[in-house]
Amino acid sequence: MNPSADIGIWRAAGPDLTVHYSIRHQVFVLEQRVMRLTDIDLRDIEPSTIHVLAARGAQAAGTVRVYPLENGLWQGDRLAVLPSHRSSLIGAELVRFAVATAAANGGGWMRAQIQLPNVRFFERLGWVRSGDPEPYCGFDHQPMLFDLAQALAPQHLGRPHQVLLESPLEMPGLRAG
Repeated sequence: MNPSADIGIWRAAGPDLTVHYSIRHQVFVLEQRVMRLTDIDLRDIEPSTIHVLAARGAQAAGTVRVYPLENGLWQGDRLAVLPSHRSSLIGAELVRFAVATAAANGGGWMRAQIQLPNVRFFERLGWVRSGDPEPYCGFDHQPMLFDLAQALAPQHLGRPHQVLLESPLEMPGLRAG
């Protein structure tokens, strides 16, 4: 059996955006404390920004957002996977979906600022380091690039009929502030 056979990944819109933002808030604000009150910024309201949501079965599991910059360069950021799904393939499949989306929209390269503990994960997915680590939101991040000519078409289920989100109080490993 394909281990990612029950992973659905799709462009979040309408009510799914609430789930998308909730996962990001749980990871970046409550758990990691990378951002203080919210991780939502002006990029989120740009029409060119693509918000992506992933689920395992009906359970919402992770997010990423991608958007074009200039001259075929795309940005991938806000990759967030809930703690209960981090040992699954959700993160890797979200990254693959993001690069495939950028490639399908005419992108040549994608860049991202990667938290240092996640650099090896991205390298295994074909990303390369681009310069030295630099501060981002108060923590060192490694600039990385991906050649979108290497992107493969994603093979995922789309949106499940129902999308459920575990509450922050039920999330294993999450500390209350």
